[in-house]
Amino acid sequence: MTDAHAPYLTEVDGHLCLERVDLHGLADAVGTPAYVYSKAHITDAIEALNEAFAGVDFNLHYAVKANSNLAILKLCSDLGTGFDIVSGGELSRVIAAGGDPGTVIFSGVGKTVEEIDFALKVGIECFNVESEAELHRIAERAEVSGQVAPISIRVNPNVDAQTHPYISTGLKQNKFGVQPDQALAMYQAAAENPQLNIVGIDCHIGSQITEIEPLLDAFTNMLSLVDELASMGIELKHIDLGGGMGIVYQDETPLDLQTYGASVRQILGGRGQTIILEPGRSIVANAGVLLTRIEYLKQAAEPDAPNFAVVDAAMNDLIRPALYQAWHDVRVVNPDRTLPPDQWDIVGPVCESGDFIAKDRTLGLDASSVLAVLSAGAYGMVQASNYNSRGRACEIMVDGETFELIRRRETITDQLRLETGLDASRNAL
Repeated sequence: MTDAHAPYLTEVDGHLCLERVDLHGLADAVGTPAYVYSKAHITDAIEALNEAFAGVDFNLHYAVKANSNLAILKLCSDLGTGFDIVSGGELSRVIAAGGDPGTVIFSGVGKTVEEIDFALKVGIECFNVESEAELHRIAERAEVSGQVAPISIRVNPNVDAQTHPYISTGLKQNKFGVQPDQALAMYQAAAENPQLNIVGIDCHIGSQITEIEPLLDAFTNMLSLVDELASMGIELKHIDLGGGMGIVYQDETPLDLQTYGASVRQILGGRGQTIILEPGRSIVANAGVLLTRIEYLKQAAEPDAPNFAVVDAAMNDLIRPALYQAWHDVRVVNPDRTLPPDQWDIVGPVCESGDFIAKDRTLGLDASSVLAVLSAGAYGMVQASNYNSRGRACEIMVDGETFELIRRRETITDQLRLETGLDASRNAL
C-alpha cells in the first residue's frame, strides 16, 4: 500500500488503524460490514484542491453522488465547499446537512418537474442544463413560479478521457451534455427568455482521469465557446470544469493537482470568470475502507480452481468490482504473521457468480481474519442495495482516536416497513 492509497492507514501493535482507531477493535464494537471514513483525509483533500487553485477565482462544489452521508456533507459545508447534485433527493440531503442551497449546482439529464420546482423554491445557485427540452422545461417552471432560473449549459467537448466506458461522459455518443453548435443556439434562446439568467458554462468529460491533457483540452475548447458567446453579447460569470480527478486504487499515478491548477491559471489568463470544480471521488474515495469478516474459507478441490474466502460483505455493499471490474486493495486488519500466504478470491454470500470483492489476492487468512477493503469511500455505500434482502452496512467517521456512528446498520424491519401484503380491497383507477 502506498501513501496515496490511504495516508491515514497505519499498522500499530500488529493491527491496522485508520487515523488512531484500531480497526479490529472497531469491527468488534460496531460489527461488519461497516464503512469507515477518515475525517482528516477528507479535510486534507479539500485543502489540497484549494491550494492547487490558489491565485484563481475558484469555487469547489463537492459531488454529492460520490458519498451522500449527512455527516460528510456537513463536513464539506463546514470546510467551505458548495455542492454538485444530480437529484432532488441529493438537494434534500444538502439542506438536511445544513448546506446552503445557494451553493448548489444541479446537474443530470433527467430533471423532473418536481425537482425543478423544488430547486427554484429553495434558490439554488445554478441548473446545469443538458438538453434543449430541459431548457424549455426550466423556463416554463420558472414562469409558473414567478422566478428567474439561473442556468449554465453543459457542453460536450468530445474529448476522450481515456477512462472506463461506463464513466466516460465527454464523447458525442454519451448521453450527457449538448454539442457546441447546439449549445450556442441554446444560449441565444436563453438570452432572449426573461425567465432565464445565464450564469455559466459547464463540462464534465468523465471520472477517474489520471492525465491532465484531456482536462486541459476540454478547458481550451470551452474557452473558445466563452469567447464566441462574448462576441454575441453573452458574458458568463463562471466556467465549470466538472470533476473526474483520478486517484490511486492500485498502481495509478494520481492526477497532479498542482500542475492542473497552474495550467488552468495560465490558460485562463486575464479572463474574469470564476472557475468551478465538482470533485467527489478525489475527496472521499481514499478516505474510506469497508470492514468485513471471514465467514468461511473454502479451499480449492482442484489445482486449477481458486480458493474462496467467503466474507460477510457482498456486491450489495460494494458493487464496483462487479459493475466496473474495479480493483480495490484488500488488507488483513489483524494479520497473523505465522499464517502462510495463499491465493484467494474474496467473495460474498449473495447468490450471484458475479458477487466478488477481489480476485487472486495473496493473503494469509484464517477463520478469525477481518479484512479492510481500501479506497471504498466513493461509490460504495451510495450504490448499496438490499439484494437478497440484506441490510445495508453501518457508517462510521473516525476523528483522531475517536469514532462516531454516522449511519446505523439497516435491519430487516427497516426494509419491511414500506411493504404491505395483498389485501382483498383493491385500488382501482
